[in-house]
Amino acid sequence: MIISQTLQSAIDEFNKFPGIGRKTAQRLTLYLLRRNTDDFEQFVAVVRALKEKIHECPICFNFTEHDVCEICSSPKRERGQICIVEDASDIMAIEKSNEYRGLYHVIGGVLSPLSGVHPEDLKIKELLVRLRDDEVKEIIMAVNPDTEGEATSLYLYKMLKPMGIKVSRLARGIPIGGDLEYSDEATIGRAVIDRSAIE
Repeated sequence: MIISQTLQSAIDEFNKFPGIGRKTAQRLTLYLLRRNTDDFEQFVAVVRALKEKIHECPICFNFTEHDVCEICSSPKRERGQICIVEDASDIMAIEKSNEYRGLYHVIGGVLSPLSGVHPEDLKIKELLVRLRDDEVKEIIMAVNPDTEGEATSLYLYKMLKPMGIKVSRLARGIPIGGDLEYSDEATIGRAVIDRSAIE
Protein backbone atom coordinates (compact mmCIF):
# COMPACT_ATOMS: atom_id res chain seq x y z
CA MET A 1 0.00 0.00 0.00
CA ILE A 2 1.34 3.42 -0.98
CA ILE A 3 1.02 5.92 1.87
CA SER A 4 1.89 9.59 2.19
CA GLN A 5 5.28 10.15 3.84
CA THR A 6 3.73 12.74 6.18
CA LEU A 7 1.05 10.27 7.22
CA GLN A 8 3.63 7.53 7.69
CA SER A 9 5.80 9.82 9.83
CA ALA A 10 2.84 10.56 12.11
CA ILE A 11 2.05 6.84 12.42
CA ASP A 12 5.71 6.14 13.24
CA GLU A 13 5.65 8.77 16.01
CA PHE A 14 2.51 7.32 17.62
CA ASN A 15 4.04 3.85 17.32
CA LYS A 16 6.86 5.01 19.64
CA PHE A 17 4.37 5.40 22.52
CA PRO A 18 4.43 2.54 25.08
CA GLY A 19 1.67 0.02 24.40
CA ILE A 20 0.80 1.50 21.00
CA GLY A 21 1.16 -0.96 18.12
CA ARG A 22 1.13 -0.18 14.40
CA LYS A 23 -2.65 -0.55 13.99
CA THR A 24 -3.44 1.67 16.97
CA ALA A 25 -0.87 4.23 15.78
CA GLN A 26 -2.59 4.30 12.39
CA ARG A 27 -6.02 4.61 14.04
CA LEU A 28 -4.85 7.56 16.20
CA THR A 29 -3.29 9.31 13.21
CA LEU A 30 -6.47 8.98 11.15
CA TYR A 31 -8.55 10.11 14.12
CA LEU A 32 -6.51 13.33 14.34
CA LEU A 33 -6.90 13.92 10.61
CA ARG A 34 -10.68 13.67 10.92
CA ARG A 35 -10.88 16.24 13.74
CA ASN A 36 -11.88 19.78 12.84
CA THR A 37 -9.15 22.42 12.79
CA ASP A 38 -10.05 23.88 16.20
CA ASP A 39 -9.91 20.46 17.91
CA PHE A 40 -6.62 19.67 16.19
CA GLU A 41 -5.08 22.99 17.21
CA GLN A 42 -6.26 22.46 20.79
CA PHE A 43 -4.53 19.04 20.82
CA VAL A 44 -1.31 20.53 19.45
CA ALA A 45 -1.42 23.34 22.05
CA VAL A 46 -1.89 20.88 24.92
CA VAL A 47 1.02 18.71 23.76
CA ARG A 48 3.25 21.78 23.33
CA ALA A 49 2.32 23.00 26.84
CA LEU A 50 3.48 19.67 28.26
CA LYS A 51 7.07 20.37 27.17
CA GLU A 52 6.96 24.09 27.91
CA LYS A 53 5.32 24.07 31.35
CA ILE A 54 5.91 20.68 32.97
CA HIS A 55 9.23 19.85 34.64
CA GLU A 56 10.55 17.66 37.45
CA CYS A 57 10.09 18.78 41.03
CA PRO A 58 13.58 19.57 42.37
CA ILE A 59 12.78 17.74 45.63
CA CYS A 60 10.95 14.51 44.72
CA PHE A 61 11.26 14.43 40.88
CA ASN A 62 7.51 14.15 40.32
CA PHE A 63 6.18 16.18 37.37
CA THR A 64 4.83 19.65 38.11
CA GLU A 65 4.28 23.06 36.57
CA HIS A 66 5.15 24.85 39.83
CA ASP A 67 8.57 25.53 41.34
CA VAL A 68 7.94 22.66 43.79
CA CYS A 69 5.22 20.04 43.25
CA GLU A 70 1.88 20.21 45.02
CA ILE A 71 2.70 17.20 47.22
CA CYS A 72 6.09 18.45 48.47
CA SER A 73 4.69 21.92 49.15
CA SER A 74 1.50 20.75 50.91
CA PRO A 75 1.44 21.37 54.68
CA LYS A 76 -1.11 18.54 54.98
CA ARG A 77 1.32 15.79 53.95
CA GLU A 78 3.03 13.55 56.54
CA ARG A 79 6.65 14.71 56.35
CA GLY A 80 8.01 11.73 58.26
CA GLN A 81 7.27 9.28 55.44
CA ILE A 82 8.82 9.05 51.98
CA CYS A 83 7.48 6.54 49.48
CA ILE A 84 10.08 5.41 46.92
CA VAL A 85 8.67 4.87 43.41
CA GLU A 86 10.22 4.16 40.02
CA ASP A 87 8.25 6.67 37.99
CA ALA A 88 5.80 9.58 38.33
CA SER A 89 3.02 7.32 36.98
CA ASP A 90 3.38 5.27 40.18
CA ILE A 91 2.63 8.40 42.25
CA MET A 92 -0.57 8.90 40.27
CA ALA A 93 -1.57 5.28 40.94
CA ILE A 94 -0.90 5.50 44.70
CA GLU A 95 -2.63 8.88 45.03
CA LYS A 96 -5.80 7.42 43.45
CA SER A 97 -6.01 4.98 46.37
CA ASN A 98 -6.50 7.90 48.83
CA GLU A 99 -4.68 5.88 51.51
CA TYR A 100 -1.22 7.45 51.58
CA ARG A 101 -0.56 10.90 53.09
CA GLY A 102 3.24 11.09 53.04
CA LEU A 103 5.81 12.35 50.55
CA TYR A 104 7.40 10.65 47.53
CA HIS A 105 10.76 10.22 45.85
CA VAL A 106 10.97 9.16 42.19
CA ILE A 107 14.22 7.26 41.67
CA GLY A 108 13.76 7.10 37.89
CA GLY A 109 13.91 3.34 37.34
CA VAL A 110 15.38 0.25 38.96
CA LEU A 111 18.81 -1.33 39.15
CA SER A 112 19.47 -3.52 36.12
CA PRO A 113 23.17 -4.15 35.48
CA LEU A 114 22.35 -6.19 32.35
CA SER A 115 20.59 -3.13 30.91
CA GLY A 116 23.34 -0.79 32.07
CA VAL A 117 21.35 0.80 34.94
CA HIS A 118 23.57 1.23 38.03
CA PRO A 119 23.03 3.10 41.34
CA GLU A 120 24.60 6.27 39.95
CA ASP A 121 21.96 6.30 37.18
CA LEU A 122 19.12 6.59 39.70
CA LYS A 123 18.12 9.46 42.01
CA ILE A 124 19.62 7.74 45.07
CA LYS A 125 22.12 10.49 45.99
CA GLU A 126 19.25 12.98 45.97
CA LEU A 127 17.30 10.70 48.32
CA LEU A 128 20.21 10.55 50.76
CA VAL A 129 20.38 14.36 50.78
CA ARG A 130 16.69 14.46 51.76
CA LEU A 131 17.32 11.99 54.58
CA ARG A 132 19.79 14.31 56.31
CA ASP A 133 16.68 15.88 57.80
CA ASP A 134 15.81 13.97 60.99
CA GLU A 135 12.13 14.47 60.20
CA VAL A 136 12.01 11.31 58.02
CA LYS A 137 11.11 8.27 60.13
CA GLU A 138 9.96 5.77 57.47
CA ILE A 139 10.85 4.87 53.90
CA ILE A 140 8.22 2.87 52.01
CA MET A 141 9.48 0.84 49.04
CA ALA A 142 6.85 0.96 46.30
CA VAL A 143 8.89 -0.27 43.36
CA ASN A 144 7.41 -2.98 41.17
CA PRO A 145 7.74 -6.47 42.71
CA ASP A 146 9.81 -8.00 39.92
CA THR A 147 13.44 -9.16 39.97
CA GLU A 148 14.93 -5.70 39.33
CA GLY A 149 12.52 -4.04 41.76
CA GLU A 150 13.42 -6.51 44.51
CA ALA A 151 17.15 -5.99 43.87
CA THR A 152 16.64 -2.22 44.07
CA SER A 153 14.66 -2.50 47.33
CA LEU A 154 17.35 -4.69 48.88
CA TYR A 155 20.11 -2.30 47.76
CA LEU A 156 18.31 0.69 49.28
CA TYR A 157 17.47 -1.24 52.45
CA LYS A 158 21.13 -2.10 53.04
CA MET A 159 22.05 1.54 52.50
CA LEU A 160 19.31 2.91 54.78
CA LYS A 161 19.45 0.39 57.65
CA PRO A 162 22.50 1.96 59.36
CA MET A 163 20.67 5.32 59.37
CA GLY A 164 18.07 3.96 61.80
CA ILE A 165 15.15 4.77 59.49
CA LYS A 166 12.30 2.25 59.34
CA VAL A 167 12.14 0.67 55.87
CA SER A 168 8.92 -1.03 54.78
CA ARG A 169 7.46 -2.30 51.53
CA LEU A 170 3.99 -2.48 50.09
CA ALA A 171 2.01 -5.55 51.08
CA ARG A 172 1.86 -8.33 48.52
CA GLY A 173 -1.52 -7.32 47.14
CA ILE A 174 0.48 -6.16 44.11
CA PRO A 175 1.18 -9.30 42.05
CA ILE A 176 4.76 -10.41 41.45
CA GLY A 177 5.84 -9.06 38.07
CA GLY A 178 2.94 -6.57 38.04
CA ASP A 179 3.11 -2.81 37.48
CA LEU A 180 1.69 -0.29 39.97
CA GLU A 181 0.46 1.82 37.08
CA TYR A 182 -1.95 -0.94 36.00
CA SER A 183 -3.17 -1.98 39.47
CA ASP A 184 -6.58 -0.84 40.67
CA GLU A 185 -6.97 1.76 43.42
CA ALA A 186 -8.37 -0.67 46.01
CA THR A 187 -5.44 -3.09 45.60
CA ILE A 188 -2.88 -0.28 45.88
CA GLY A 189 -4.68 1.24 48.87
CA ARG A 190 -4.71 -2.11 50.68
CA ALA A 191 -1.03 -2.66 49.86
CA VAL A 192 -0.14 0.76 51.32
CA ILE A 193 -2.09 0.06 54.53
CA ASP A 194 -0.66 -3.48 54.91
CA ARG A 195 2.93 -2.60 54.10
CA SER A 196 5.54 -4.63 55.95
CA ALA A 197 9.03 -4.03 57.26
CA ILE A 198 11.90 -5.28 55.09
CA GLU A 199 13.87 -7.86 57.07
